[in-house]
Amino acid sequence: MGQQETVATSLADTVREGIGAALAQVDADLARRYPGDPGTRQPVHTVYVPGDAFAADTLRSWGDQALAALDAHAPDAGALAAVLGIPDALAADVHDRVRAKLVREPIEDLRIDFEDGYGPRPDAEEDAAAARAAALVAAAYENGTAAPYMGIRMKCMEAAVRDRGIRTLDIFLTGLMEAGGLPGGLVLTLPKVTYAEQVTAMVRLLEAFEKARGLESGRVGFEIQIETTQSILGADGRATVARMIEAAEGRATSLHYGTFDYSASCGVSAAHQSLDHPVADHAKAVMQVAAAGTGVRLSDGSTNVLPVGTTDRVHEAWRLHHGLVSRSLARAYYQGWDMHPAHLPTRYAAVYAFYRGGLEQAAARLAAYVAKAGGDVMDEPATAKALSGYLLRGLDCGAVDIAEVARLTGLTRADLNALAGRPTATDA
Repeated sequence: MGQQETVATSLADTVREGIGAALAQVDADLARRYPGDPGTRQPVHTVYVPGDAFAADTLRSWGDQALAALDAHAPDAGALAAVLGIPDALAADVHDRVRAKLVREPIEDLRIDFEDGYGPRPDAEEDAAAARAAALVAAAYENGTAAPYMGIRMKCMEAAVRDRGIRTLDIFLTGLMEAGGLPGGLVLTLPKVTYAEQVTAMVRLLEAFEKARGLESGRVGFEIQIETTQSILGADGRATVARMIEAAEGRATSLHYGTFDYSASCGVSAAHQSLDHPVADHAKAVMQVAAAGTGVRLSDGSTNVLPVGTTDRVHEAWRLHHGLVSRSLARAYYQGWDMHPAHLPTRYAAVYAFYRGGLEQAAARLAAYVAKAGGDVMDEPATAKALSGYLLRGLDCGAVDIAEVARLTGLTRADLNALAGRPTATDA
């Protein structure tokens, strides 16, 4: 008793040690390339506002306009459910949560646009707009009115606009530093990337800024916008987007699909450019596989059909948007772009219905997994990781509450983090 039973083996320890030594470099490479989820909150959307239109009250103005649209075109739970096809059992809760979200936090991620939404301007005008954007962002974080994530989209690294984009980025970041430092929710977007070398150039640019301002190396990350065919498939036949993630040297935070530029580059006519077009699905599938496990997240694009005009026209646009967002969520694109304040009600309605509709089933499966209770579904650790990630995303956006998750699963947020493989600190 108390002694370990010996079993017969045939291999010498040197065999195991030799294999370990042979795979040491592979182990290190896997850890470097595929660190897993960063454990921070991912916004459910990104709102783009032209650099000259951004103002101190932009976030509140969007929220107020979204509430006005909701009150005018779907004033109660039944009306919203009828328009969007939300199940009756979810209707009241979704409607109430959407309204509360539009009051409390209408925008989760705001990008001040100095690219397509801003266009070419005289240098002095863009200089002033970039400096003004920095001052407004700094003030928003200082007074507590900022979105969880805020930043700019600069012009791309193509020769015609490269210098302008670099200068705008420099002015914006310098303005933030002069106002007290870079906020934790800072996000930068590099658009129209075609070659991995352009990503490398962005890395060198940020390294130079960090050195000039005495910042920790790697402090500033950025998103890569996928808007050209060359960013998906290179001239050599390789998946360029995977090379871009590598070229970012750990600074890439996400990949954003650009619906209309990418569709146009594939020759899709304007009437058929959409998130659910086959060329969009192909591009996003390549992005998804390239980013898997790297800690780089995905964002879907937008619809350009705006919910404006008569109630019938608003309802038609809402049904389209709600359907596209729901489709994206089911395909694990948990973020997208919103182009108009009246898109916010359907963004949050789709997101909240997605998480609330699957809450009880996901919670039951996760509780059974933790308790090893079995049931009619035998889940594996990878599925438990996905289930806990699903619940955490629902918590992050306000679709579900920690009290009801705890009641249904018996788990704390720390427990969910552990099952999902996230670090303990999850909030940006």
